[in-house]
Amino acid sequence: MTAELVRGQNHPLSRSRLEVRVSAGTPVVASAALGDASGRIHGVDWVAHPGAPTQPGLEVSRQAAADHRLAVDLDAMPDAVHRVSVLLALPSAGGGPGPVRFGAVAAPFVAVTGLDGTEIASYTITGLDSETAVIALELYRRQDAWKVRAIGQGYAGGLAELLTDQALPE
Repeated sequence: MTAELVRGQNHPLSRSRLEVRVSAGTPVVASAALGDASGRIHGVDWVAHPGAPTQPGLEVSRQAAADHRLAVDLDAMPDAVHRVSVLLALPSAGGGPGPVRFGAVAAPFVAVTGLDGTEIASYTITGLDSETAVIALELYRRQDAWKVRAIGQGYAGGLAELLTDQALPE
């Protein structure tokens, strides 16, 4: 049975090998940031993005697209990693063609599935307006068990503001 999450809600994960599927209705850049127990990202090498799409236990898309599949292997995460934040950004926020804010497009939909496609949890990110980047959801480790939490935190200042808020030191 699929858990349909609302902002702030969490759900246990019974599998360690997962896909995070994103459907945005418009091209977005999907990336993921790895965080420690306090949520701190220790450097740019803790972020998987189209220019560096793989990290231990994680692979993201190499280009902007309306639909993405991020591969996650929670058992392969380094011991220091306690959070995997899935980040979405509009590529046109830098002045290119396309929408310049999430409020101008359909609400992004994110689902955590097993490798067989079985949906475990889903979340429709509503309430966005002037934001150009958003933390869609996070997978987090608590007491040696992994869970998913619906976040939906948007940033009008784009990825730079989002990553600064996530304590990226650079």
